[in-house]
Amino acid sequence: MTDHNKHIKNKRGFSLIELLIVVAIILIIAAIAIPNLMRSRIAANEASAVGSLRTLNAAEITYNVTYPNVGFACSLATLGPAASGTSASSSTAGLIYSNLASGVKSGYDFTLLSSNCAPANNIKTTYDYGAAPISAGVTGQRYFCTDLSGVIQYKASAAFTDSSGVCSAGTPI
Repeated sequence: MTDHNKHIKNKRGFSLIELLIVVAIILIIAAIAIPNLMRSRIAANEASAVGSLRTLNAAEITYNVTYPNVGFACSLATLGPAASGTSASSSTAGLIYSNLASGVKSGYDFTLLSSNCAPANNIKTTYDYGAAPISAGVTGQRYFCTDLSGVIQYKASAAFTDSSGVCSAGTPI
């Protein structure tokens, strides 16, 4: 045998046992890491929901100041962007981005919660918005709410419902 052939014969790859050990180690690391990643994703979605509710509060106040004869917008679509080529108006104020105006953002569903938005003397005097996880326990754990007070409240296990004093039933953040 030549030296070259001896060199090739002495080379060997990984054994099946070695490959199985590596795969087992990877699976153990994944089993440890995936739950932490899920918790991080839920925390990020919840932080985004709280930030979006702050944005809605600021947008409602801006809308109320800009259109005092209307009052509050009381609608995500009304706060949303105007159609391309048109200017902002009281029906499409352009105060929030289209992804929030659609009602779904970062694993949360945003909705107007109460009928308190009914006008008094044709001026809408209050609003209540809620944010509920699209899939509880997967996209978020907590349910959020905000109203004219600007305080963001949460509930750990139940959505806010349409009633008088909607947000007062939660825990302030």
